[in-house]
Amino acid sequence: MLDFTPSKYKKLLTAVQKAGYNFLTFEDYCLKYANGKDVQAKDKIVVLRHDVDRKPKNSLKLAQIEALLGIKATYFFRIVPESNQPVYILQIAALGHEIAYHYEDLSIANGDVHKAYDSYVKNLEYFRQFYDVKTISMNGSPMSKFDNRDVWKEYNYKDLGIIGEPYFDFIDETVNDVNGKKFYFTDTGGMWDGDKYNVRDKAIGKNNSQKVSVHTTLDLINFLSSNDNIDVVMINTHPQRWIENKLLWMIEFVVQRFKNIIKWMIVK
Repeated sequence: MLDFTPSKYKKLLTAVQKAGYNFLTFEDYCLKYANGKDVQAKDKIVVLRHDVDRKPKNSLKLAQIEALLGIKATYFFRIVPESNQPVYILQIAALGHEIAYHYEDLSIANGDVHKAYDSYVKNLEYFRQFYDVKTISMNGSPMSKFDNRDVWKEYNYKDLGIIGEPYFDFIDETVNDVNGKKFYFTDTGGMWDGDKYNVRDKAIGKNNSQKVSVHTTLDLINFLSSNDNIDVVMINTHPQRWIENKLLWMIEFVVQRFKNIIKWMIVK
């Protein structure tokens, strides 16, 4: 069976629900566990997040599946036209999901930090017409030499009502260490263990030799269903690659593998 399809995504969600996890948006996670409040083992949380890099119609399909299961997730939209399509943003927000900003302003500004921040402020205000945006997340921009997070070396992302950024407020040196209870899984690269292909969207563990390896969605289901010592997990998908149509799925698969070769060379 094909992996990374909407039907497989539904199986993931239902299996995780059956395992006793509670789903939170990233906004709700930041509100509940801000100011040093630790997640307790009994909470058993999944923070569900989507990076809408392109094909937002695919994101709506996942959002509808989540809504049917009583789950709310966070959808990070880019400002570029291949992501920023109001007709889908409005529908996803109407289903009760969080809308957030997937910023890449430093890359767009070609490294000019002040210009990037001005752009960020403008774009944040734009997305707030759809939802009271409280969280942001950097776009990895693998083809750019600029790390979009570097804008925060001169500015504070928690200004303007922002309460969280995953790469500062969730992903840290304890993530995906086998001795830890906090995990981050992303499908960047078209697999759940694609760190070697990821330029910036990486699960950071303090003991890389013992990091948990989960390759397929079935592996992820088995890992979450069979481990009782997990406190909190962030699952990040890129909905453009979750496709039911076999031909379109194969096209996405081939394109992604080609991208992985390029990104692997950049990482090296």
